[in-house]
Amino acid sequence: MVKQKTIKNEISLSGVGLHTGREVKMTFKPAPVNNGFTFIRIDLEGNPVIEADANYVVNTQRGTNLEKLGVKIQTPEHVLAALVGCDLDNVIIELNASELPIMDGSAIYFVEALEKAEFVEQDSFRKFYVVKEVISFTDEATGSEIIVMPSEDYQVTTMVDFGTKVLGTQNATLKSIADFKNEIANARTFSFLHELESLLDEGLIKGGDLNNAIVYVDKEISEKTMNNLKVAFGKDKISVKPNGILDNLNLHHPNEAARHKLLDVIGDLSLIGTRIKGKVIANKPGHFVNTQFAKKMAKIIKIEQRNHVPTFDLHQEPLMDIHKIMSILPHRPPFLFIDRIIEMSENHVVGMKNVTMNESFFVGHFPEAPVMPGVIIVEAMAQTGGILVLSTVPDPENYLTFFMKIDNVKFKHKVLPGDTLIFKCELITPIRRGICHMQANAYANGKLVAEAELMAQIARKQ
Repeated sequence: MVKQKTIKNEISLSGVGLHTGREVKMTFKPAPVNNGFTFIRIDLEGNPVIEADANYVVNTQRGTNLEKLGVKIQTPEHVLAALVGCDLDNVIIELNASELPIMDGSAIYFVEALEKAEFVEQDSFRKFYVVKEVISFTDEATGSEIIVMPSEDYQVTTMVDFGTKVLGTQNATLKSIADFKNEIANARTFSFLHELESLLDEGLIKGGDLNNAIVYVDKEISEKTMNNLKVAFGKDKISVKPNGILDNLNLHHPNEAARHKLLDVIGDLSLIGTRIKGKVIANKPGHFVNTQFAKKMAKIIKIEQRNHVPTFDLHQEPLMDIHKIMSILPHRPPFLFIDRIIEMSENHVVGMKNVTMNESFFVGHFPEAPVMPGVIIVEAMAQTGGILVLSTVPDPENYLTFFMKIDNVKFKHKVLPGDTLIFKCELITPIRRGICHMQANAYANGKLVAEAELMAQIARKQ
């Protein structure tokens, strides 16, 4: 389990938007746990908030564009890549314009600013989606494809081929997010000359110059185009280097284009909203295919989280039998509602109860229609969690456990005699001063039957 991270201090940067040409001030701010990455438009009335969420993607022409209730955020992908590359989970980004600053066309300025703000751990654990099978998305119109396959770590490989001699075929791989700053962060955005002509005609790239975009010359430059470029970039002279790019900059890497595409993939896939443990392979990636894949992943994760039922081998030797449980818990029959502890770590515990017709509560709940009371299910989940918190003290027999709070309780299915109940409790925050805050779920017959957010405290016997 890994704790969530945010930044310690605020830090600001200023620049211009690549397409709007507008000056913009951006401020990174610390954010609370489970906030994720959120943008705040401080130039608009009410300071509206736009979450970095794939469902808010409305346009991917020349960048990823978000919109929520009419409020827009343009080209956030480089900033989002920097946040992921710095291994952060929760950051607020304040803006006084819709488009984020282009800086030099890479993510390095954002990474360096975030490092100056310093990173801090938070009192909540990071959630991951573990990829168990290959998931893919293909854009039939372009042939672009992204797949993710099982892997212990988050890895990304990009392969680009635009069918041009000047760029050729390039590949880039990031094996660990820890390498992002050194291997990917300084890869700058790029464009082909024929695209540049179109963008200039459409009045875009007003904030562009030869220092924040690599221009690959894939066609002969006419005198008219050369003059237009001089005007657009404010240069008296422009020429083409032997490697086929316009002058005034040098490549940081021979495969800088592939590395920048990888940067874009990381930024766009952050819109999933959940960290991934899997290897991403992107063939001819672009913002459209990236964000469509992000939407597909977000939907899959949401469905699996809603319907996920963990499986456990109930035939294996239990971690704790009823005798061991009674040596830790103060509860005794008829108010002891767990029979076994199947597994336990510092952050979670799994317990089990076989429900029989001999349970005392079935006498009155209900005659001729026995149903396990919901409050007893909640109590059983709490007792399971009690095992976890009592295991943190050397003498659990000298402690009692007391409820402090119960929130978000839901009962989804009846529990009947003959059912086997499985209780899984996971810490929401680390145990402190004997206080245990956990998410508890109860399963039976392959279904989630009850869930609740519980808080309890252990206290020494008087």
